[in-house]
Amino acid sequence: MRRPALPRPRGSVDGLRIVLAAVVAFVLTAGGIVPAAVAAPSGADALAAASADTQIKPATLAGFNPENLIDDALFYDGAAMTAAEIQRFLDDRNRCTNTRCINTGTASISSRAAVVSHRTGNVVCNAIEGGTMRISELIYRVQVACGISAKVIIVTLEKEQSLVTGRTPTERNLNFAMGANCPDTAPCDPAYSGIGPQILAGTTSLKNYSAGRFARQPGVHFIGYHPSTSCGGTNLNVSNYATAALYNYTPYQPNAAALAAGYGIGDSCSSYGNRNFVNFYTDWFGASSRAGWPFGNVEVVEPIAGGFRVVGWAADPDTKASIQVHVYVGSAGIPFIASLDRPDVAAAFPNVGAAHGFDVRVPANPGEQVNVCVYGINVGVGQNTLLSCSMSTPVTGPPLGSLDAVVPVEGGVRVSGWSLDPDTTNPGIVHLYVDDLGYSMVATSPRRDLATLFPRHGGNRGFDIVLGATPGPHRVCAYGIDSAGGVNTNLGCRDVTVQPLPEKGRAPFGAVDAISAKDGKLTVSGWAIDPDTADSISVHVYVNGVGTALRADQRRPDVGRVYASYGQPHGYTLVSDIPDGQHSVCVYAIDSVGGLNTVLGCKTIVYERPRSAAPFGNVEMVALRPEGIRVSGWVMDRDAAKTTPVHVYVDDAGQATDTTIWRADVNAAFGGPSLPRGFDITLPAGSSGTKRVCVYGINDAWGPNALISCTSVVVP
Repeated sequence: MRRPALPRPRGSVDGLRIVLAAVVAFVLTAGGIVPAAVAAPSGADALAAASADTQIKPATLAGFNPENLIDDALFYDGAAMTAAEIQRFLDDRNRCTNTRCINTGTASISSRAAVVSHRTGNVVCNAIEGGTMRISELIYRVQVACGISAKVIIVTLEKEQSLVTGRTPTERNLNFAMGANCPDTAPCDPAYSGIGPQILAGTTSLKNYSAGRFARQPGVHFIGYHPSTSCGGTNLNVSNYATAALYNYTPYQPNAAALAAGYGIGDSCSSYGNRNFVNFYTDWFGASSRAGWPFGNVEVVEPIAGGFRVVGWAADPDTKASIQVHVYVGSAGIPFIASLDRPDVAAAFPNVGAAHGFDVRVPANPGEQVNVCVYGINVGVGQNTLLSCSMSTPVTGPPLGSLDAVVPVEGGVRVSGWSLDPDTTNPGIVHLYVDDLGYSMVATSPRRDLATLFPRHGGNRGFDIVLGATPGPHRVCAYGIDSAGGVNTNLGCRDVTVQPLPEKGRAPFGAVDAISAKDGKLTVSGWAIDPDTADSISVHVYVNGVGTALRADQRRPDVGRVYASYGQPHGYTLVSDIPDGQHSVCVYAIDSVGGLNTVLGCKTIVYERPRSAAPFGNVEMVALRPEGIRVSGWVMDRDAAKTTPVHVYVDDAGQATDTTIWRADVNAAFGGPSLPRGFDITLPAGSSGTKRVCVYGINDAWGPNALISCTSVVVP
């Protein structure tokens, strides 16, 4: 690959036809009016939005500084724009549908290895993959490889050949797109003809001026107004490598007439290349130099529940006073004063002092990824400065919070703390446990300290409640409950000892929950508490004047939740036999120290065991056999879902059997569960004589048995 020749100087109206053509073309097509750049908010509009809609305004060169045409940070920004952003910018500036236009056309380059300066050994541009691609993609690749901002490349294409705004580019415009390798003393090198090679070669030269320490470097240089030496010039203290690169590429500065003309034509000693570069860059992308702008650093953008903590500093070179900082979360901006003491800032920048730090919290919707941008607000000359922009998401996941205090009080414990779920702005649910007894509540108590820490959730996220607890040691734990059913958070546990309740002679209280009788059994249940002790007490149950003492010591979580200071072991249950008839039942709670007892309740009940229908059936055979008397038939009990017991007697000698033989005819005739209904049994005949054989169906419940049949058999 041949070494690129030095590009010929750009910008002379009478000496450089290409530049003149570019200026005239722009004036004819754009009328000297270009879209204004989207800049940081300023003044009264600073909080209107983080960015503004594109506006149309005349070009302005107020504050043009020939010693700092563009800051190094802006010029050498290899990540200034994505390929999509470049394409969108070109489309916005030129709605051309002609395939030769820069927004619709393609470019081809060959793959190239890394370029290293023969002067310094520094890498000028990294390797770049070639091919045919959209021009926006080529600009992006060259930007990344050479570390020259795509904005600089775009502006150079416009100031050289009006390719960004022009809708009818000529072959010459495309072949000389960036004026690369077109020496003053010879025709343009055809090896670099075409928009692809031009973008690659021109950008490489812009980088080589600094990487290779080519020609002009930062420092004092005489920069003329025009190729004609009679037009004069001035000594300029070129402040950075980017400005030096532009003067190497276009070695003239605009005179007063060129500056006064804006985008127009000045006088015979005017040149326009660097003037137009600053014009286009400023109107399209914002100020090219930030001298006099606020400066600072954003050191922390920390996601928190419901927002972000933002830490840093900001100052303005025009004042020692603290300045405003505007923090935008998406399009919502909040103003702050950067006034915290920062001795490190004062040490580094003694002209601005120390009162320039900030540590603020800004709200954001839970779980929403959003752009967090921080602006230093300008004072005096300059514009607002974007200090930082980053995409981030507030903290999500399990609930946050703390169990702050557990204090014993009479009859229980006072529990306080706070909880919130970072995934929702709804109040958090908290579960509190005294040992294994749980309580659920909503954390809505005021907590002013939380309003600052979690701006989106606010301060009403506390809890402060008295829970009952029996005398003695207890473990109290608090849990934040996840709103989405995920992992809950243990907010903390504390051990605490509750003192005994004072004896005040109060009578017991309680309830009789049930007095019932079934299947010959009486059941009495309920609960009883003596308010002067957390211990279980005695309960006496009287049935028809006959008493039974029992202890009310069964666990009753429902009672423990209502009367938490007394715990759970206060339930009682009595089960005893009961005959048929009318019965009077009374329950008494017995005072723990022999004081007045309490009648918990009395009830009169009448109990009669339910009667079950008798079985029925048929004896089909009673026959004398050598081995004895054989008896068979069937029996069923409609009330039973099982086989039926059968008792067979020969005189007074009985034998039990069961219906174990399937009788489909019986099941079909009488319905009910399909069960074995038949029986067949042989009993000893005994001595000779007449025997009486009787068959009984046995009831499965409280009810009569059934005589199925009795018959006589003569035994020889």
